[in-house]
Amino acid sequence: MLAVLSPGQGSQKPGFLAPWLDLDGVEARLRWWSALAGVDLIHLGTRADADEIKDTARTQPLLVAAALLAAEHLPMHDVALVAGHSVGELGAAALAGVLPAEAAVTLAGVRGHEMSAACALEPTGMAAVLGGDPDEVLAALQSHGLHPANRNGAGQIVAAGAIDGLDKLAAEPPARTRIIRLQVAGAFHTPYMAPAEAALAAVAAGVTASAPARILLSNLDGAPVGHGPETLQRLVRQVTAPVRWDLCMRTLADLGVTGVIELPPAGTLAGLVKRELKGEGAPEIVTLNTPADLPAARRLIARHAGPARPYAPWFRMVVSPAAGRLARAAEATVGAGVRAGQVLGHVTGAQGPVEVTAHDNGLLTEWLAHHDDPVAPGQPLVRIGGTH
Repeated sequence: MLAVLSPGQGSQKPGFLAPWLDLDGVEARLRWWSALAGVDLIHLGTRADADEIKDTARTQPLLVAAALLAAEHLPMHDVALVAGHSVGELGAAALAGVLPAEAAVTLAGVRGHEMSAACALEPTGMAAVLGGDPDEVLAALQSHGLHPANRNGAGQIVAAGAIDGLDKLAAEPPARTRIIRLQVAGAFHTPYMAPAEAALAAVAAGVTASAPARILLSNLDGAPVGHGPETLQRLVRQVTAPVRWDLCMRTLADLGVTGVIELPPAGTLAGLVKRELKGEGAPEIVTLNTPADLPAARRLIARHAGPARPYAPWFRMVVSPAAGRLARAAEATVGAGVRAGQVLGHVTGAQGPVEVTAHDNGLLTEWLAHHDDPVAPGQPLVRIGGTH
């Protein structure tokens, strides 16, 4: 079983796209995508220096464009699974068929611009915590008012939050850890990015999302996502939610992935997979950085292509128990986990309020009626999803 991975911010290198412009059609495609993203992708990928491509507003659409360009030169119909790290999820969603490539690049441009603007609101940052006991590390972060923005596996948790909290963490590190400050603009994947999430949600509301054509893993919990609108909601929510790449790698192992290709700029995710999935059964890995790597990537696909181990996404519909007006429970939000028997809201009619309850554990993927809508008995109100 083969997986194709799309890297996230921090993997970019000056000039990394230059070799790809020698391929037919690449320059024209980048000009079109530049107009959608609002940045010059050709300049950023070929002539810009490290400081220029470190800018969040520029980096994010550049990374998504690079992954999609390279994937166009692979036989993706033989690929069973895709996943991306942070903004790389947008590229992965396009490769899974959830989004058109143009929508992925456009959303990456909005995401990068709005996250950059959110970073300017107050001084925040990030630091990698290497080693130590994970529970002790998480407790230390909480004591300093920090958030675990990324859990990348292989003994790496990325802390994010206010600068003074990061300073305290560096001064009082947890036992057997090393703290490395990251050169980033702010505290990504934390509540500090709430304005960016709201802005991205407003644009994403106009995008039509399709069901994935292949297995697509979510950074939210490492699980396969089988529903297009839910995928889009997760992509938006991920702006403030932690990246659980450790759980994505656990799913790679659980599904029996035997081959991995990392799209350009490749190396970071391949290194994490190599450190986490080692020993007998470790996947064969190809890092695709230039067109010269395409033959090796195609050979890997030929060796490892095959039917995916089946996973069964399911959806349950919760219907109205009575006629009346719907009142949603405050905690019953799209993307939230729900448990069997949980009250999702009430329908209030002539006989008073009647509870609307979940029949299964799962994820609330979609409300089908608005708060205070009049509803009829048996009318579908909410969709709950999960996988077997």
